[in-house]
Amino acid sequence: QVHLVESGGGLVQPGGSLTLSCVASGYDFSAYPMAWYRQTPGEERELVARISKAFLTTYKHSVEGRFTISRDNANNTVYLQMNGLTVEDTAIYYCKGPTSTLGVTSWGRGIQVTVSS
Repeated sequence: QVHLVESGGGLVQPGGSLTLSCVASGYDFSAYPMAWYRQTPGEERELVARISKAFLTTYKHSVEGRFTISRDNANNTVYLQMNGLTVEDTAIYYCKGPTSTLGVTSWGRGIQVTVSS
């Protein structure tokens, strides 16, 4: 059974930094892309960053140059380094894992990131 656990969220002032971690278990982590999404109340969940199994990365335009996604296959962990945080980055951040052959996508429970002075 796929299990994804996020950590590292919290409250930070504008301009500050946070690093989110997502530890995965229950599947071959290195064989799948990983991604971070975020969601605010009343809005759809949106892609923030994605990293392929070949370590290729893509980013939401508004976070390019500020956020960095990385993965450690030895420890089944994906990271999201967030620098230069703004109030617009306030959201619940979700780790997205693999989608099964039945079309079921695995998600973490989410972790709150609040940017406020």
